[in-house]
Amino acid sequence: MPARNQQQWKEVPGKLKPGEYVDSRIYSDKKIFEEELVKIWKNVWVPVCHESELDKPYDFRTVTISREPVIVVRGTDNQVRAFLNVCPHRGNMIENRPSGSFENGTPSGAPKHMTCMFHAWQFDMKGNCVHISRSKEGYQDRLDCKDVGLRRLRCEVKYGGFVWVTLNDKIEHSVEEWAQGSFDCMQKALDAEPLEVFHYHKAIIPCNYKLWHDTNSEFYHDYLHYHNRITGFNDSYFARQNKVFDNGHVNVGSFEVQYDNYEGFESREELSFPHLPANHWEMIDLFPGMNFNLRGSALRVDLMTPLGPDKVMIEYRGLGLKSDTPEERLTRQRHHNSIWGPFGRNLHEDLIAVSTQQSTMNEWADERRILHGRYEGETIHDEVGMRHFYDEWGKWMDRWPGDPELSYNEGLRKAA
Repeated sequence: MPARNQQQWKEVPGKLKPGEYVDSRIYSDKKIFEEELVKIWKNVWVPVCHESELDKPYDFRTVTISREPVIVVRGTDNQVRAFLNVCPHRGNMIENRPSGSFENGTPSGAPKHMTCMFHAWQFDMKGNCVHISRSKEGYQDRLDCKDVGLRRLRCEVKYGGFVWVTLNDKIEHSVEEWAQGSFDCMQKALDAEPLEVFHYHKAIIPCNYKLWHDTNSEFYHDYLHYHNRITGFNDSYFARQNKVFDNGHVNVGSFEVQYDNYEGFESREELSFPHLPANHWEMIDLFPGMNFNLRGSALRVDLMTPLGPDKVMIEYRGLGLKSDTPEERLTRQRHHNSIWGPFGRNLHEDLIAVSTQQSTMNEWADERRILHGRYEGETIHDEVGMRHFYDEWGKWMDRWPGDPELSYNEGLRKAA
């Protein structure tokens, strides 16, 4: 068929049905992005870091969820807690460092306390206010430490020691209930013994967060990855099953990766995670945009912070067993970084793909159809995971993904 004119280009191609494509505006519209932060990201469980990054009492990490600054700390009782990183006095951000320890004092802070640098109010690791500078002189008997404190957030440590936080105090489910069984494929491997982060880097990528999630949600794009084609394209690879779960989550069935097919690579059988068959590969995509990727000897976890309709920060963590010997750890690091590190074989290819996608879906571009209509019996190149994700997205947003000007129910009626 010849190239299409503008009107033909905007039509639904072939015999695709509603639900088998989305409108490109959901990747570029500023109003839609702001709605996502409020309707979705403020109301779900978000894994923000790993407990090994808070190894000792008074250790902390700061993160952002839906533009809200959050601080995660380990208390003297060894419990991990999360709070808004905001002083109740004048709304100042308490801690500006990305990570560190409160055990020792700083020029603007007392030892073993979170201290707001603005007016030196102090808080303990449970979020209690323990000191207001010149309290009696300024407030007399009108305000006391017991009257103020940090805004606590719901926090759970779950699935291999990841720290999960939600801004929604009234969330109806625990992390386990939210996951809906999606972790069953790797929970034994993650929880068999303590894990430890051995690799961390982050990148700000010029694309909508959903485009990055899409690259993890479908394997049809493995044609992009030479290494994956060489080590994986066989009958068992194509037979892998996509399994969908409530709340928009998906996991991709396992198979044995043929590392020996790639020159210079080696079997990862000796260091495969506990309870994971040798050289196997499990993956979980969590709504609205987190990924757990267990590949033989190393776990990679992508945690994202949407920054704008065309910008997302991804934090990449590589994890191994805390009990690793130095030699085992070096091997895990080599296995991890040869695929996923800053200069790994797959990462740069994914970055190019999503960046060039976003460049064609900017806010000034004509709206167009983004196709999710492949059916292959819910196996690896079936786009069932993407259809499942965007159906869940539509429910949370009350927008029809194929035409975001319609409500979700209006889109359903049109599809029927």
